Amino acid sequence: MTESQGTYQQPYSYSAPVDPVHPVHPVNPEWPPPPPHRPGTAQAPHGKKRTRGPVALLAAVAIVAAAVGGGTAYAFQELTGKDTVATAGGSTTVVPTAKKGDVAAIAAAVSPSVVEVNATLAGGSSTGSGVVVTSDGEIVTNNHVVAGATSIKVRTSDGKSYTAEVVGTDSSKDLALIKLQGASGLKAAALGDSDDVKVGDSVVAIGSPEGLTGTVTSGIVSALDRDVTVSTDEGQGQGQGQGGDGQWPFQFGGREFNGDTGSSTTTYKALQTDASLNPGNSGGALIDAAGQVIGINSAMYSSGSQASSSSDAGSIGLGFAIPVNTVKSDLAKLRAGSDS
Repeated sequence: MTESQGTYQQPYSYSAPVDPVHPVHPVNPEWPPPPPHRPGTAQAPHGKKRTRGPVALLAAVAIVAAAVGGGTAYAFQELTGKDTVATAGGSTTVVPTAKKGDVAAIAAAVSPSVVEVNATLAGGSSTGSGVVVTSDGEIVTNNHVVAGATSIKVRTSDGKSYTAEVVGTDSSKDLALIKLQGASGLKAAALGDSDDVKVGDSVVAIGSPEGLTGTVTSGIVSALDRDVTVSTDEGQGQGQGQGGDGQWPFQFGGREFNGDTGSSTTTYKALQTDASLNPGNSGGALIDAAGQVIGINSAMYSSGSQASSSSDAGSIGLGFAIPVNTVKSDLAKLRAGSDS
């Protein structure tokens, strides 16, 4: 199980039973009154009776929303006042069944939804990645990518650059939400269900390792529910950049990797993958065979973890990602401007 799970509701619609003797008709002051009931008047067959009214209309709208896709369903939930989470939406191309698991098809579908994040810090700079969750520029990334940033620049897959501001952070989950200024028409990623992930599932990682925007790697899910501990201190755990060693520190199995995590840390359950992750992949997407994001890449083990130069660091197939269900459960808090 992942660190955070959502609640589930059974989808169903309900219609009140209709009294065939005294049917209830909608009333409108502009309509003529219905004719009085006369004994012996033939009634419409029960099988052809059509229920009209708010319940039937609501059911019809729900059916239409389900048919159109996640984007419409999201709007429908907004109108009915239900809580919302990001789900696989119509704004992101779904990998065709015939192309399921095809790395080239997955990369083509999801790369436009992954961005490069460059943060200016008091003591240098940080480079990471982010995942687009709304067409107007909401980006999910790691808290350690933007912690302590004085300014943030984001570059999309088509080469456009935007200024971004931090909306909310959650250091306990190593998540942050930033918003691009003046953005529109971006391609939002489809967020999958990390509870359905199994060991051995094929995955693709997209990010900006060492500033190489849009880098695609592939592998499998190596393990579930790994306890990963990362720093929550500003200035710790930054990505590639001046004033850093090009890595982000974390603890696993009682040992520290990629440098000192500092005095303040947080632990979360992570997906483990052998897809190659390197400095700059932080905040990028871990994607399943259907093209849905199942995790936010967040940490890696490096054999050069004790070295002072990032030139000695590199992926050896031990990477970790925050499950996407944790992201979905945290979005409302991040959007509310939480700073923790």
